[in-house]
Amino acid sequence: MQTRRTAAGVELTEIGFGAAQLGSLYRETTDEEARAAVDAAWDAGIRYFDTAPHYGIGLSERRLGEALAGRDRDTYVLSTKVGRLLVPTPELAAAGERDDDGFAVPATHRRRWDFSRDGVLRSVEESLERLGLDRIDIAYLHDPDQHWEAASTTGIAALRELRDQGVVRAIGAGMNQSAMLARFVRECDVDVVMVAGRLTLLDRTAEEDLLPAAEEHGVSIVAAAVYNSGLLSRPEVPDDARFDYDQAPPELLRRARRMAELCREAGVTLPDAAVQFPLRHPVVASVVVGVRTAEQVRSTVERYRAVIPPELWTELEEIA
Repeated sequence: MQTRRTAAGVELTEIGFGAAQLGSLYRETTDEEARAAVDAAWDAGIRYFDTAPHYGIGLSERRLGEALAGRDRDTYVLSTKVGRLLVPTPELAAAGERDDDGFAVPATHRRRWDFSRDGVLRSVEESLERLGLDRIDIAYLHDPDQHWEAASTTGIAALRELRDQGVVRAIGAGMNQSAMLARFVRECDVDVVMVAGRLTLLDRTAEEDLLPAAEEHGVSIVAAAVYNSGLLSRPEVPDDARFDYDQAPPELLRRARRMAELCREAGVTLPDAAVQFPLRHPVVASVVVGVRTAEQVRSTVERYRAVIPPELWTELEEIA
């Protein structure tokens, strides 16, 4: 698989493994499924893996660390995130309570927002313990939408400190909006940012603010959520397709179906184009795709390798 080097010198495979579902996002993922998915990614040449404490309140990090154990640490890139500290809640787990933030796991911890220096340092230390590693390649401030002041000051300063110490190699922020990411690029010392859902076939908001800022300041971009919560994930678009975690509005359904039709006429699928679209921008270093099973990994790689006619991009651009 081809790689791209970030501005900070971290080399990423063009497809990254999004490990949220290893934390049993929405429904349970078994240990066997998680291990098989990571093994399939490795066999396919994927060497960039992204996780976070938020994913399954630590389960994703533990499973990813176990699956990567024994592999040469210098041959893969791992990113995780800070901003949500995990506070133990043994009383909730003992009472049989379940996580209330989208993951099918026991409520062994609750999440507490914390972008302070101590919070960031503690978060990274705990992530390293769960991962079984002594360093992280990329650390992102995670979803700082309501925490700009703390994230852009004490948060980023703590990440710089860890970067200077060699605990992390590159730092940045990851979130579902592009405007604040553009602000991080312009005003903070970041190396790479992860934008989710705003650099897709149907939502190109990042082209208006984030991409120009990243190009100007020499910051790399990782694109995530390229299916927009499912609307672009299937060759045929169903009536109940979702966009940004909600029912897709009629106009977006119409545009997605027209795109799917054009892809079909060109001999490819809508998901093929969705996976490859962000990589058309030179400032994008990788596309992170969330997967749960080995079969989903193989399907993602097939989509990445599909040969898309140049004229199709022009036709899709007209619809976007």
